[in-house]
Amino acid sequence: MARHLLIPGQSMLRHLFLILSITGCASFEAAAHFGKSSVDLPAFMSPRGGSLAVSPFLNGTNNPNNGTSDTNAQREAAPAAFVGNSHFGMTHRSGSQGVSSSTTALYASVTREAAREEAIKPPPTKIKQKPLKVLFLSSDTGGGHRASAEALAKQFIRHYPGTTYDLLDVWTLDGCLPYRTLVNTYKHLSAHPRQWKILYHLSNTLPYELIVDIHSTLTCERKIRRRIASYDADVIVSVHPTMNNVPMIATRKISKALGKYIPFFTVVTDFGSGHCTWFQKGVDKMYVASERIRRLARRRGSTPKENLIMSGLPIRRDFAIHAESMGDRTLEAGKRYQQKIRKELGLDPSKKTILVMGGGEGVGSLSTIVDALYAKFYEDGIDANICVVCGRNEKLHADFLSRNWTERVADLLKKASRRSFWAFLFGKKQNPAPISNPGQVEVVPLSFVTNMADYMVAADILVSKAGPGTIAEAAAVGLPVMLTSFLPGQEAGNVEIVLDGKFGDFQSHPTKIADGVACWLKDSDLWKEMSRAASEVGKPNAASDIVLDIGRITLECMEKNKMGDD
Repeated sequence: MARHLLIPGQSMLRHLFLILSITGCASFEAAAHFGKSSVDLPAFMSPRGGSLAVSPFLNGTNNPNNGTSDTNAQREAAPAAFVGNSHFGMTHRSGSQGVSSSTTALYASVTREAAREEAIKPPPTKIKQKPLKVLFLSSDTGGGHRASAEALAKQFIRHYPGTTYDLLDVWTLDGCLPYRTLVNTYKHLSAHPRQWKILYHLSNTLPYELIVDIHSTLTCERKIRRRIASYDADVIVSVHPTMNNVPMIATRKISKALGKYIPFFTVVTDFGSGHCTWFQKGVDKMYVASERIRRLARRRGSTPKENLIMSGLPIRRDFAIHAESMGDRTLEAGKRYQQKIRKELGLDPSKKTILVMGGGEGVGSLSTIVDALYAKFYEDGIDANICVVCGRNEKLHADFLSRNWTERVADLLKKASRRSFWAFLFGKKQNPAPISNPGQVEVVPLSFVTNMADYMVAADILVSKAGPGTIAEAAAVGLPVMLTSFLPGQEAGNVEIVLDGKFGDFQSHPTKIADGVACWLKDSDLWKEMSRAASEVGKPNAASDIVLDIGRITLECMEKNKMGDD
């Protein structure tokens, strides 16, 4: 066991600090001079002053990742220009998006979405809509955090034209050791699940949280405060567990120094499990995706009920447009829309379609899972497209393209027949029985996909690891899910979301994965039930709803700041 606890060149103490720098840097208020209560704000700046009630469209009754494509651009009616900067150690991003031509159906869906938003608008106020300067706090520890930030950013631009935004990783730029190494540490730990599991649970305790709270505040708060102040933001939105306690303390001190209130919001991007460092009771609002996370926030962070909003996970607007256009995918109109998208993607519209994913890097046992699916569909006579997202794994992509599937499936079926009990007992070699009506199966390897919404609409079943964003996207378009793996601790609760929601299952063995998927495809009634159950969980309009609420509160704060200056 000891060998699973060590990273070469690092002590155990430093390793323990590193895991918390990934999952969260602190959330417990250790003492008054470290906590939010140490910052005395003028009455007019108080987040509890004025009418900061929850918008009626964020009560859980209404529902909207990363990157765009030509297809996405056609569906995204964006303002003429925007500015977005990235400070994750990556390249500067700036540009414009124009309204491209699209099909009549897609424009009709945009019109219907506009009508929906008109219907859920809060009562008119005297506060004039204007552009905002938004600062997102995140880190590239997995693609989900950045995807959520960008989904929200596009909605800010859409609802508040002229808005500018920045993405900032305070720990990489201004953290001391071990916090500034969190990105590389995440890559190591996510590739070693046993280490991750042990250290995740050790760090998810009150004593450890308290220690790192004090340590990170004493060593990093001043530099982080200067960094945040340099952006002169109107509002700060955290989409990462490490970006809450110390950045919020810094923000409150900036507010006091400037004499104006800067609201601070947390958008929790986990679905079923959440590290304790997500939850702060001093945020203006915290947006959560599930009842499980809401309970954690109340229990671990003592976050007031009135500050907790059940919003859903923010995902790209493409999913909201598709969900509106497709409707119920189990009905005839939904099936016609699905076949239309398949044709656009170059897939055979008459075949069942399975989407297989393993994360942005193409991780996981994708090859063996695809082998098992191919053999099962071939054997059971299921005609299917198997779309495999290889991500940046170019070797795997090339292997799928060059693979001789006829020979491979024959070999797989022979091996399966030799694993029978009698063959094992007596050592007899048995040839598989001839298949009278084999399925026509096509494997479609994909590189790093930027139009994921299209492929999820085209698919009948998603096979994937238990990433929260992936599950939220699938649910948004009523797509049943077969989960194949999860990161211990952090993603374990996501499996429960799918199982409790009755829109999927979890299997880790490739053969059982293939058996389960084939069963769903052959049982149309079961598949329809799962699809409708997924739609019940999905909230495709979450990003739009969150932004409208944050924007309203921010504008109210700006108006109060102006009145205070007067």
